[in-house]
Amino acid sequence: MVDPEVRERIAARRAELNGLEEQLVKRLDQVRAERNELAVAERVLARVSEQIAGERAASAPAPALAPARVAGRAVLLVPHRGDSVDETALPGDYRRILVIVRAAGGPVQVRAVGEELGLQVEVRGKLEPLRAKLVKLADRGWLHKRGDGKFTARL
Repeated sequence: MVDPEVRERIAARRAELNGLEEQLVKRLDQVRAERNELAVAERVLARVSEQIAGERAASAPAPALAPARVAGRAVLLVPHRGDSVDETALPGDYRRILVIVRAAGGPVQVRAVGEELGLQVEVRGKLEPLRAKLVKLADRGWLHKRGDGKFTARL
C-alpha cells in the first residue's frame, strides 16, 4: 500500500511541472513570434536598401569604362598572385571577397560569400557575377577552386 503523503507529493510535483511546461510553451511561442517579426524586418530592410541603391545608381553618372593602362600598356585589374604582388593591387571588391573566404576557415560556397556581401542569394542572376569574380581570383592564384565548386584561400 502506498503512503498517502507520497501520493500528495507526486501530485504536487506533477502540478508544478505542468505549470512550468505551460510557461515554457508560452515563452517559446513569444520567441518564435519575435523571430518571425525580425525576419520580416530584415526583408523590408533589404528591399528598402535595394531601392535606395537603385535610386543612387540611377542618379549617378556612368563611369567611363576605359581599360586600365600603365605606361601605355593594358594591365590586368586582377593581377596574378606572385611574390611582388600583394592584395593591395586588387580592386576593393576582390579584396573583400578574399577576406570573406579567409574568414570562413574552410571551403566556402559562392552563396555563402554572397550572403556575407549582402546579395540577394535567392536570385541566381545575382550570384553569377560573384561566381565569375571568385573564378577569376582562383585562375589568378589568389584562391583555390575545389572540384565540388567551393573555394578556399591559398596560404
